[in-house]
Amino acid sequence: MTGLLLALAITAAQVLLGFAMACAAWRLAQGPRAQDRVLGLDALYVNAMLLLLTFGIQTGRPLYFEAALVIALLGFASTVALAKFLMRGEVIE
Repeated sequence: MTGLLLALAITAAQVLLGFAMACAAWRLAQGPRAQDRVLGLDALYVNAMLLLLTFGIQTGRPLYFEAALVIALLGFASTVALAKFLMRGEVIE
C-alpha cells in the first residue's frame, strides 16, 4: 500500500514539475526584460534538478543524484554570473 502511494506521489510530482518547467521556459522565451529571463532560467534549472531527483528516487540509481548536483552547481554559478552582468555590464573585472 505504501509503495503504491509513493509511486503515485512521485508520478504526480513529476507531472507537476514538468508543468512548472514549461511555465519557466515560457517566461524564459517571452520575458519582456532580461531580469525576467534570468528568473525563468533560474526556475528552469531548479525544476530540472528536482525532476532528476524524483527520477533518482523512482529508479534508485545514483546517476540521477549526481546529475542533479552538477545542475545545481552550474545553475547557481550561471545565475550569479548573469546577475553580475546585468548589474555591471561585465562578468570579469
